[in-house]
Amino acid sequence: MSNYVERISVQYKNFSEGADPLIDSWPLMETPTPILSITGLYLLFVLWIGPRWMEQRKPFELKRTLIAYNAIQVVVSTWFCLQPFFTGIFTKYLSASCEGPLTDVSKDLQLTVWHGAWMYLMLKIVELLDTVFFVLRKKQNQVSFLHVYHHTIMVLFTWFYLKYIPGMQAAFIGVLNSFVHIIMYTYYLIAALGPRYQKYLWWKKYMTTLQLMQFGIMLCYFVLINSMQCHVPRALTYFFVSNITIFLFLFINFYRKAYQKRPKAIKKE
Repeated sequence: MSNYVERISVQYKNFSEGADPLIDSWPLMETPTPILSITGLYLLFVLWIGPRWMEQRKPFELKRTLIAYNAIQVVVSTWFCLQPFFTGIFTKYLSASCEGPLTDVSKDLQLTVWHGAWMYLMLKIVELLDTVFFVLRKKQNQVSFLHVYHHTIMVLFTWFYLKYIPGMQAAFIGVLNSFVHIIMYTYYLIAALGPRYQKYLWWKKYMTTLQLMQFGIMLCYFVLINSMQCHVPRALTYFFVSNITIFLFLFINFYRKAYQKRPKAIKKE
């Protein structure tokens, strides 16, 4: 009972004070007000202000902007994927979290992960432009619940993770997501080049399949590291597993609607 009370006290302290003063000193991290303001303005624009503002206007073309934006996303996502090979994050992480307490070396590694997570948060904020571009191009049908929920939750959850439970275990999740984004933004880049390149976009269905596989791999990953009795904060596990499960359900629903053939309606006699 005393251990349970102590665990609750530690969690309360973390949630009230934040994980580390260093993280609190970084832009947008001291209080939730800035990140809530950003996501609030995002939702207000893409769901209400933007559609009404564009109602009597012609859609913006934004071809060059989209080409540059998607190309930059591919480069940045590739950079995130390559970081483990330069820093040795995964090898050092396994030895630090599955064999015992963090050493001085792993603390340096943790700082590297924290910096990477903050940069990842900045990337998630920039990705809100995906929806803004849809609105400005009058592609409001693309502004689905799945799309808006995904972008909003990724920003809020990344901030929440970095602020309160910045464990190294989430590094793999960020790298895997960045790999999928390389494929995804490559698809968008080709699409932005114009009608001439539409013939190269036959693999959209497989891109959605890759996204589904991503969530399956993430769930298996958390099962694996928990079965190996790694030092994984429970809050971090609940945090990601619940979010991944929701994404998996929403993407499966999207896949069914988008790609599975519907039975032909029976003709009335």
